[in-house]
Order: sequence, then structure tokens, then C-alpha cells
Amino acid sequence: MIGVVRDVYEEYGFEPLETPAFENIETLLGKYGEEGNKLIFKILKRGEHEHTGEADLALRYDLTVPLARVVAQYQNELPRFFKRYQIQPVWRADRPARGRFREFYQCDIDALGTTSLLVEVEILSAVSEVLQRLGFHDFVVRLNHRELLGALLEAAGVPPPLQADALVAIDKLDKVGREGVQKELVARGVPAEVAASALDLFGLEFPSGLRAKLRDDERARYAVGQLEEIRDLTSKTAAGSRVQIDPSLARGLSYYTGTIMEVAVPDLAGSLGGGGRYDSLVGMFLGKDVPACGFSLGLERIIVVMTERNMFPADVARGGVDTLVTIWNHDTRAESLALAAELRKNGLRVDVYPEADKLGKQFKYASARNVPFVAILGDDERARR
Repeated sequence: MIGVVRDVYEEYGFEPLETPAFENIETLLGKYGEEGNKLIFKILKRGEHEHTGEADLALRYDLTVPLARVVAQYQNELPRFFKRYQIQPVWRADRPARGRFREFYQCDIDALGTTSLLVEVEILSAVSEVLQRLGFHDFVVRLNHRELLGALLEAAGVPPPLQADALVAIDKLDKVGREGVQKELVARGVPAEVAASALDLFGLEFPSGLRAKLRDDERARYAVGQLEEIRDLTSKTAAGSRVQIDPSLARGLSYYTGTIMEVAVPDLAGSLGGGGRYDSLVGMFLGKDVPACGFSLGLERIIVVMTERNMFPADVARGGVDTLVTIWNHDTRAESLALAAELRKNGLRVDVYPEADKLGKQFKYASARNVPFVAILGDDERARR
């Protein structure tokens, strides 16, 4: 699966990058909002300052903030337009559930250095192509814009100090429903009538209902125009007709500044991945903003759905081994190793059975590993070599 992701990302011109598993804790804190800060794994002991109890390091929460640090650190060595992909594990101090893990792999693509909406379009196309190659046909690409979210909250009367909290609650709309979100909004200090008004506004039709309600709001007009442009540009890409504009899509991370996006399938609460534009994140480290946009696919979430649907491609399901070379007896081990080497030179992925067990047992092992071919080097075969 990772090979499929890597192949597509490289076809779209993204280059690989890896960063350390841990970061200075101040690098991570304050980048993910209130909910995200609670889920950061802090490292308390690391061989120095053992008795202070201080946590000055943490396991990375995502791959985006470490990327922003790298870009700020090496700004003079990177090209004007920097496109990178990164496939590495991240950690969340979360409660495990279906599709939710404490350690999991993210498959990220990001492009930095331009505000052009072609970046969003190419990223959505690449992500869609990955999913199509893995066999997904029913996914949807949901789009929204942070400026539109802000305009809707303001129109509903949500006080500015409560808007960040309101977005955290609205981000849970597809998980807990309207009633659950309304209760959380009230619990976070939003008056009940304002919460109800906000939820009504988030249900407006795109674009006509939004334009009618927010026609005097310049931010809303700008956001709607950008979303329409992205939708039109993606019509000729792998994302195609899958793009849906959803004014209620919030995404909880606080560093998004423009477009936000998510990919979902019907039988998974939550998403297979998400992302957006974060033009101010690099500036937190550099002192000046650098336009940036990215997307992250959750590898384990994809595996959960593919396993439940029994949709793994044959070359993924069989575990990457083409042929098992058997051991006829103790005296033929060297010849079996030589045969395996010959097969590998011809481009095959070969496993050698380690013991001279009965052939039936060796075949059973091959079957358990989904190996499609077994090479037998018995007396007759050795005589013909």
C-alpha cells in the first residue's frame, strides 16, 4: 500500500522527506488548538535532566508542523516552490477506537511557496488517484474555507472569543449530529439561540443560499469564489465529480487559514484523510508567512475499511513474496539458496523455507503467507539442472 501511495505522490512531482520522531515541545504546543494540545505525547525522561520532571520534548503529533520547522530552518536551501511527501508514524494520546489509534502512519503531501489554487487541485487529484488505485470508488472529497466558516459564525452572532471553541464543536457534526453539537456549543458558552442559528447557517445551500445570506460579507464572497474555482478546475482531474462543497466542514486544527478538505467513505465515521491551506504556520518559526497547502491520508484508517470490505489488491494481499523455495533435505540447502539467488536476479521476490520439513508443511506455510508459487528442487529437478 505504501508503494502505491509513494508511486502516485512521485508521479505528481513530490519529493520525499523524513523528520525525527520527536520535536522540542514548544515546536508543537499552540499549533493544534485546545483539543490537539491535550493529545500531544510528552517525553518526561530522556537521560538528562532526570530529576527536574520537565517535559521539553514530545512525540510528533502530525507531519505538518515538523515540515514547517524544516522549511523555516532551511529556507535558503530549498527551491522557490517546494513539494514534499512524507510517510511516517505520528502519535496521539487518544482513546483507541475503530479507525482511531495512538500510533499510526500519515501519508502527507504538501506544496509551499505559492497561493495558486492549482496547488489544491493537484493535491486533491493525487489523493483521489491513490484511493482509486487502491480500489475505492465511493469516496467523496469535501471542501470548505476557513473564511467562510468565520463569516457564518459572525452572521450567527457567535462572539469572536468563542469562535475557535465553536469550530471545535462544529468539527464533530458528522460524528455526534446536530443535537450533540448544539449541546457542546452551549457548554462552551455559546447562547442556545445563537448555537441554533449557527447550525441553520451551516446548512445553507452552496452557493445560492450562502450568497443570499452573506451577500454583504466580503470574506464570504472571496471564499465562495475560491471554492467554485477549485471545483471547476478539479472537474478534469482524478478528483472529478467527487468534489462536494460542505459549509459545515470545520476540521479542528487551528493552523488552517484558507481551503480545508477531507476525503470520506460512507462506512467510516470520520474521514480517510484531510488537509488544507496553512499560509501562516511557517511564519510562526520564520517570522514571515510562507504560503502552503497539504493533505494527509491516514494509512491505518484506509486499512480498516479495505479489510472490512475485502478489497485488498492481490499483490498487496499476498504480502510481497512471489515464490517460496522449498528445502528437499539437509544436503540440498546450498542448492536451494543458489536457486533463490537466481530467481532474485530475474526480479522475483523470493523466500527460502528454513527447514527440511515435509513438503506438505512447506506448502501450508506458503498458503498461509499467500505466496502464489512454490519452487521444488527435488531429486528429478536437480538432475535436470
